[in-house]
Amino acid sequence: MLRISLFAFLTILLFAQIGCSQNKSIPDLTTFVVTIENISTFYTASGIFDTPEGDLSSGPADPGDSYEFTFTADAGSHLSLATMFVESNDLFYAPGANGIDLFPGGTAISGNVTSEFSLWDAGTEVNEEPGVGPNQPLRQDDPDTGTSEDKAIDLVDDAFTYPTVSNVINVSITRDLPTSPATFTVKIANVSDAGIFQTAIGPGVWVVHTGSNPIFTSGVKDIGNGLEDLAEDGDSTKLGIFFASTHGDPVFLGPGLWIAYSGPFQLFANGTADFGNGLEALAEDGDPTSLSTAVTTMEGVMGRGIFNLPEGASAPGVAGPGSSYKFTFEAEPGYKLTFATMFVQSNDLFYAPATDLGIDLFPGGSAFTGDITSLIDLWDCGTEVNEEPGVGLNQAPRQSAPNTGIAENGVVRPVSLPNDGFTYPQLSKSIRVTIESN
Repeated sequence: MLRISLFAFLTILLFAQIGCSQNKSIPDLTTFVVTIENISTFYTASGIFDTPEGDLSSGPADPGDSYEFTFTADAGSHLSLATMFVESNDLFYAPGANGIDLFPGGTAISGNVTSEFSLWDAGTEVNEEPGVGPNQPLRQDDPDTGTSEDKAIDLVDDAFTYPTVSNVINVSITRDLPTSPATFTVKIANVSDAGIFQTAIGPGVWVVHTGSNPIFTSGVKDIGNGLEDLAEDGDSTKLGIFFASTHGDPVFLGPGLWIAYSGPFQLFANGTADFGNGLEALAEDGDPTSLSTAVTTMEGVMGRGIFNLPEGASAPGVAGPGSSYKFTFEAEPGYKLTFATMFVQSNDLFYAPATDLGIDLFPGGSAFTGDITSLIDLWDCGTEVNEEPGVGLNQAPRQSAPNTGIAENGVVRPVSLPNDGFTYPQLSKSIRVTIESN
């Protein structure tokens, strides 16, 4: 009995050791969450207007004077601007919400747009009776001398009486073409009359953008970028510098594809023509479906998926400034990750890992967590001739149909090598890619 018991014990011990060995040979799966954020700004152009027509130096526009400025914009663009109502403490004229739609119904706007403007209160200085207050520009001893106020920006609403907008300013827009892109000229005329109410209007700031009004948000306090200077003292310098240092062409990210793999898999090869598996459709038109189908049966692919729903959105689409895509997958040691998402304002450019061999998910044997933006690059698929980003008529937002540009028959390469003569937004100010593992 003793030998049987010992044999049984050794047998149990042997199988237990085999079981432990087998369990150790099966790596635990790690869950990875990848977030691809569009961190670009959405100001496409900006400037200040501070010299009345016919004058040689900057200053307010008195009754009968006007400011004028010119810019070029694409379909989908809006215009916002602000100019001080000088006979006040901190009031300014501006359109609200999304600004002025420059292409309503798809046609470039031209005509009188004064009705788009309202008189706004910056909420930074207590209001005094217009044209009388001792802390208003024409009567104050120094800039910024009034009683501070800490209120949200809103339409002016106090016990004082103000002239209607159209009795002070007249804003008109003319354009050279009804199509996109178009060049616009804006004229802001001071039409105030002594018989109703006479005031100067101050130097201002204008911004062309693709989102909501970037100069201010109704119901939100001034954030200190320079609007207070403009609204209280007619000084557009600080706000103008802010926009000049932050604006750039808007970046939009297209629906993309992620692939987790082991072994020799490559989505593309640097210096080699596109493999013809569907990357062209992703890079030219933001369509990852063909590529997703093609890679399913490829050697080494352990998982893949399409990301096309921006966080918080109700339907698939592009990820504009401030939006992001997110996807989740499981992997084990030895796996790598690659992905591709279209740089939409282009003919065939896409963001992807800077090495065509992808990103090691377990460097040094540990699951990676952190920011991998420095490991990303902007690639040229080499399948369609490049046009100026954000302007080309064969780029996704403007082309009449998918795949309509001029075939290039080139190779996949970083867009910067060789330089194609165009300027692209700085990657670190356009996209952020992070990985979380648990």
